[in-house]
Amino acid sequence: MLSSKRQFVIPDLFACCPLQDATNPFYLEAAAESRAWINSYDIFTDRKRAFFVQGANELLCSHVYAYAGYEQFRTTCDFVNLLFVLDEVSDDQNGKDARATGRIFVQAMQDTSWDDGSVLAKITKEFRIRFLRLAGPKNAQRFSDLCEQYTQCVAREAELRERGEVLDLESFIPLRRNNSAVLLCFALAEYILGIDLDDGVYEDSAFRDAYWAACDFVCWANDVYSYDMEQAKGHTGNNIVTVLMNEKNLTLQQASDYIGVYCSDLVERYLTAKTRLSPSLGLGPTRFIEALAYWMIGNLEWSFETVRYFGAKHAEIKMTRAVCLRPREIPDNMDFESDGE
Repeated sequence: MLSSKRQFVIPDLFACCPLQDATNPFYLEAAAESRAWINSYDIFTDRKRAFFVQGANELLCSHVYAYAGYEQFRTTCDFVNLLFVLDEVSDDQNGKDARATGRIFVQAMQDTSWDDGSVLAKITKEFRIRFLRLAGPKNAQRFSDLCEQYTQCVAREAELRERGEVLDLESFIPLRRNNSAVLLCFALAEYILGIDLDDGVYEDSAFRDAYWAACDFVCWANDVYSYDMEQAKGHTGNNIVTVLMNEKNLTLQQASDYIGVYCSDLVERYLTAKTRLSPSLGLGPTRFIEALAYWMIGNLEWSFETVRYFGAKHAEIKMTRAVCLRPREIPDNMDFESDGE
């Protein structure tokens, strides 16, 4: 029986998520191309490059965008790899520097003529060209707006980390929805499906309920799975586990159990809301909401197929759900090297 504060059991989220997983048939070829594209910029030191490869970002895309055609799937791989670059930079930055990094990303996404000469700007601009080739105008505008919100919330996260501040639950949820980049990744589903939803669709009550339930399920699942990795780095403040322990005076195990119950409720909310979608909305919104199910189950599957969160014991932990917390890592601020960031 686990009794140490250095151990806990993660919730069985597969049991409460009866959705069908799949993988993309173009995974191997497109993943290799996308990885080679990022590596061509030679921005990682050896340690960060190893973490980049082990993280298997493209494998996540294979699960969550299983239905994408080749070009669209390659573009999603490029975006998730771009997010990895942004995340790795901002994780080691204070609030001011994280905002500056975020501005590079946003300006490169929004302005074709803007260029500060940085590697980050070049990578972002190349992704932008691929994305806009097939994205509808409303989808493209939403994506641009979400980029702005994402970078603002990442900077806010860095400021909180700098001060050692942990938000209350009510304040944390909207921050996490945006700094997780899940909403940006959801917007790619529109791009893949070739639909261009009206803004009003996002205000429909059933659509909105399904959308936010799917988003929160991915965020909360990711946080409980990544908690060990983050606590080893000393980055626990931006995690629902820490927020729940602080606000509700819970132990680590109690917080994990709470997340299991809440995630079960989120799945029920998603499934119920999906049945409430009005035919008057058209086929596009239904296809979009159905596509989010791949994110919900695919993120779970991917989390246990790589060493990113659970190390070499990922297959064993998937069966036992028992996690022994790793010791605190020695920080290495020289791990990431890039031009102009």
